[in-house]
Amino acid sequence: MADRTVLITGGTGGLGGAVTAAFRAAGWRTVVPVRNRPPHGGDAIYVTADVSDPATVAAAVATAAGDPAAPLRAVVNLVGGFASGGLVHETPIEDFERILALNLRPTYLVTQAALPHLVAAGGGAVVCVSSRAAVSPFPRAAGYVTAKAAVLAFASAVAVEYKARGVRCNTVLPSVIDTPTNRESRPDADTSQWVPPAEIATVIRFLASDESAPTSGAAIPVYGRA
Repeated sequence: MADRTVLITGGTGGLGGAVTAAFRAAGWRTVVPVRNRPPHGGDAIYVTADVSDPATVAAAVATAAGDPAAPLRAVVNLVGGFASGGLVHETPIEDFERILALNLRPTYLVTQAALPHLVAAGGGAVVCVSSRAAVSPFPRAAGYVTAKAAVLAFASAVAVEYKARGVRCNTVLPSVIDTPTNRESRPDADTSQWVPPAEIATVIRFLASDESAPTSGAAIPVYGRA
């Protein structure tokens, strides 16, 4: 029987599937919010939720924290998205705000709802996903760069605010992840330099576990060979 629970947003995506599998393999009770129909098979607990909506986020977190034998001890924030376009003067504010909300709002809402449960359980870990772009920007993606930098800043704030309450918060910074979607969108790319999802999943599971107890407020590069 699992003795601890992890909540993983985006747990059915290209990276999320590998993260969910890593936690299940390590014996965690794993709760995954999904917007629509849950996938067939697997032994995670899928709950219907829109992670941009406070009410359904609260319900999903309540499910994750609802087993006294396996208290909520970790949250993994994977939901986000990429968009590129024009230079800053060519990008409508609506496009900028949309990508900012897509990457930051779910991370904020889920973490906000989970923190009281993590504290009540005696501590735990939050892991957020930013991007290499947050520390090494590239052109024509100001909204994405800003959004991922905001995720990194938010995680740092959580680490400082909840250190004394036993909750750690760390961030991983991928480069290009080797997912089917990325391969389809970049058919001519050299994928040998991309990082496999399973390798990132191993780092995330480590950051959520007691093995990384001394580590909080860290930004961990997971660049592969890029």
